[in-house]
Amino acid sequence: MSAQRPPLFDVHAVKAARRRAARIGGERFLEVAALEGLADRLSPVKRHFTHGLWIGEALPGIVRPFAEHWSLTDFSDEEILDAGEARFDLALSLYTLQSLNDLPGALIQIRRALKPDGLFLAALFAGATLQELRECFAVAESEIKGGISPRVAPFGDVRDMGSLLQRAGFALPVSDVERLSVRYGDLEALVGDLRAHGQTNVLAARPKHFLNRRVFAALRSGYAARHGRDGKLTATFETVFLTGWSPHESQQKPLKPGSAKTRLSDALGTVERKL
Repeated sequence: MSAQRPPLFDVHAVKAARRRAARIGGERFLEVAALEGLADRLSPVKRHFTHGLWIGEALPGIVRPFAEHWSLTDFSDEEILDAGEARFDLALSLYTLQSLNDLPGALIQIRRALKPDGLFLAALFAGATLQELRECFAVAESEIKGGISPRVAPFGDVRDMGSLLQRAGFALPVSDVERLSVRYGDLEALVGDLRAHGQTNVLAARPKHFLNRRVFAALRSGYAARHGRDGKLTATFETVFLTGWSPHESQQKPLKPGSAKTRLSDALGTVERKL
């Protein structure tokens, strides 16, 4: 039997980061923007949802009207979702899947919690998030220490996320991404926002000691040189929105290859030529 893969994220660090964010109570503008994105994707759905599942702590007011009754839950330390089987018409997640070690398993559990033809939507940070910070950390540590440490978590590509929905058994999977560039007065302001959002370094292999002062100085100067303009630093945040349906026989099915009754060349008004 092969050895179990070591966890990518430290569950205790994840909980500590969330508690600190709750104490800070700052403006979580990234969550506000993602909530609006979830609402924008829900609004065109011509469905009446009776039982909604919010995967997280407090139900935001902006999503409350989308279902008559709501249940709140979250993944346990063992990444188990206590939601039952086929109970919900709708399930929503706002960054709560971000630091799970078994994301495919979590998606399967969510799909099982949905009734047939139930809808799942989630927001997660995607590939280009904090790309500037990742790059500058790597350069600074390489210059000062001759190597790099795990400082910024990896974020999934939008296409990979869509594939995970399919692997988890969701029908009609869709993944789309929104990018936000934020300008900061200094590096400390960026770090402050990450703390307020509970999005600091929670990697299991992260360094457990305080950041070396020389590394931080190199990080600050390198960030300003590479990604500074007009006295401001740029930070990129990408959010991928996942949409999937619990399978049901009434849903649209893709046509079999070769079953089309109209030629593409006719629709385009062109002449078809064989190669």
